[in-house]
Amino acid sequence: MTTNASTTTSSDLHFSSTVADIVRRSAGRFGEDAAVEFGDRTWTYASLDTAVTAVARELLSLGAKKGDRIGAYGKNSDLYLLLYLGCARAGLIHVPVNYQLKNDELDYILDNSGATIVFADEDLLEAVRATPSGAGSQVRDFSTLLAPATAADVAPATTGEFDVADADVAQLLYTSGTTSAPKGAVMTHRALVHEYMSSLMSLDFAATDRVVHALPLYHSAQMHVFLLPLLSIGAHNIIVPAPVPEQLLAIFEEREINSFFAAPTVWVALANSPDLETRNLESLRKGYYGASIMPGPVLAKLRKRLPKLGFYNCFGQSEMGPLCTVLRPEEHDDRPSSAGRPVLFVETRVVDADGEDVAVGEQGEILYRSPQLCEGYWKRPEATAEAFDNGWFHSGDLVTVDADGFVEVIDRVKDVINTGGVLVASRQVEDAIFELPQVAEVAVVGVADEKWIEAVTAFVVRRSDQGDLAEAAVLAHVRDRLAGFKIPKRIEFVAELPKNSAGKILKRQLREA
Repeated sequence: MTTNASTTTSSDLHFSSTVADIVRRSAGRFGEDAAVEFGDRTWTYASLDTAVTAVARELLSLGAKKGDRIGAYGKNSDLYLLLYLGCARAGLIHVPVNYQLKNDELDYILDNSGATIVFADEDLLEAVRATPSGAGSQVRDFSTLLAPATAADVAPATTGEFDVADADVAQLLYTSGTTSAPKGAVMTHRALVHEYMSSLMSLDFAATDRVVHALPLYHSAQMHVFLLPLLSIGAHNIIVPAPVPEQLLAIFEEREINSFFAAPTVWVALANSPDLETRNLESLRKGYYGASIMPGPVLAKLRKRLPKLGFYNCFGQSEMGPLCTVLRPEEHDDRPSSAGRPVLFVETRVVDADGEDVAVGEQGEILYRSPQLCEGYWKRPEATAEAFDNGWFHSGDLVTVDADGFVEVIDRVKDVINTGGVLVASRQVEDAIFELPQVAEVAVVGVADEKWIEAVTAFVVRRSDQGDLAEAAVLAHVRDRLAGFKIPKRIEFVAELPKNSAGKILKRQLREA
């Protein structure tokens, strides 16, 4: 066999796999199978791919050019997904924005990203226009994407129509900002596609899966660990606007859902719902949790009620796309508090404060190296330099790793409480308090104190159906289980804990309060 070297080069043979290519390939494999449902709309794999091409062309017709940033400020919908994929196909950079942000917080992300076009839900349009950055951008309703997406005469994408490579930036993924101002992690197509493969290899996804997506799609876990990997293998995906416990349990039963992901706060609400005992949930086989630490007593209650449901602990962070480690169902019995082992494309180290590797079983900060890793922080060179060290990313998580490679998360480095010069992991105190049946939610933080440096302080949400709970009862319970220096100096009973819309508790706000 001979080749014409004058017309064929190695660069011609290079295959660049982008985010939008995933949907194109799935359309070829799964065609008229249902891909995505939202409300009364259902997209087959073929129609989803056609809609992505239509949205990409619509964005370019609005004047967007390759590399421009496109803001997405809305709740879950099929159109939110189409905007992300349309940006990916057109070579534009998608900027997901927490829809709970307002005023200065919203303006910060729009200004930092330099978004030239911002799509928002109808009830959020004025919030965008009221910001200085929004006033200088094109602000459009998500609903304007429906007409081009559903047009009957959309021509297939032609070769070379969209100039996108895997090294191009696909998304600015802003951190949750629980400890500081959000930073935009620069995610390339290459990084995200690697992360999708890691998710597929670790989480037992299958084409037969019927999945509900309820956490916000602006959040990296729901979009990148679940929805996009599941679209790559032909699963049936149902998007709902918000994780309302009773509504979710009804959908699980009526649609025979077998797979579901949620933050621990949502699983707590499901565990406390009276409908959990009455609904037929036999179809539910795969339960995923992540974004924060799952209280041990809650997980035990769910496993007892749903013995056929296998739980997966998904641990990571935005800068990694986000999945880093997974604890599988068969590993929960032996290591219920573990975050599991690194996924396919992730390498780890654990280091001390001087950057030296610690011995097996010793505490230290976990570092990551991976093709999933972001390129750095958008317009934040100092923060990038601080977080990245010779190819390794400093996570800010304090962990131990055993001889078999299983990671146990002790706390966020910034959430470890220094009380009287002794370090206390907030999670350990939270788990002890969570054992009380009267407790619906709890968060433990260190509050500045003249005597103790930081005073261990517990914020507790009572369960209304379990009778009263006094501070003395909480302290007595903890005193029986933990060392004296770990006992809270103060108990604050509150109606609710501050959270972002992904369900992550905002401990920074508790400290400030």
